[in-house]
Amino acid sequence: MAVQPILLYPDPRLKQVCTPVNVLTDSVKQTIRNLADTFDVSPGCVGIAAPQTGCLLRIIIVDASNSKKTQKNTSVHNRIVCINPEITQHDGTIMFREGCLSIPDFTGNVIRHNTITVRYLDERFTQHEIQAHGFESVVLQHEIDHLDGILFLDRVRSFTHDVFRRKKYL
Repeated sequence: MAVQPILLYPDPRLKQVCTPVNVLTDSVKQTIRNLADTFDVSPGCVGIAAPQTGCLLRIIIVDASNSKKTQKNTSVHNRIVCINPEITQHDGTIMFREGCLSIPDFTGNVIRHNTITVRYLDERFTQHEIQAHGFESVVLQHEIDHLDGILFLDRVRSFTHDVFRRKKYL
């Protein structure tokens, strides 16, 4: 198990555009394992992007299937590893309160596409195309943004009205 530390805002690496993965090397496979290990030990985690662990490759892991924010009767995918994910289609808008492992003290209201189609390579370098709706769509867009150096704070309309200090529970 190789849990990696999470980079915290304002670490400048979080604002860098990541490099596409062109070959599935042993190093890339290890990065995916490390990312999965880090995801697994992060309470409430529904998505993680490689740059959050300091690895500037276009890799994310998303799993919204167990989240309370996923609406009942909505089909969602289980855990997916996405290498070089790309949004190819989108429709509608939705506002969601987002949080981020790299910005642990704040959440924010962000408007995103309600439905997206994403093309990506999996951990075996097999190409897939999936459609995601609602919360899963939001999570995918949030993680793909990380690959382009974009944080949810960059997408809020108003820091006064749309950013909130995260509640701390004893």
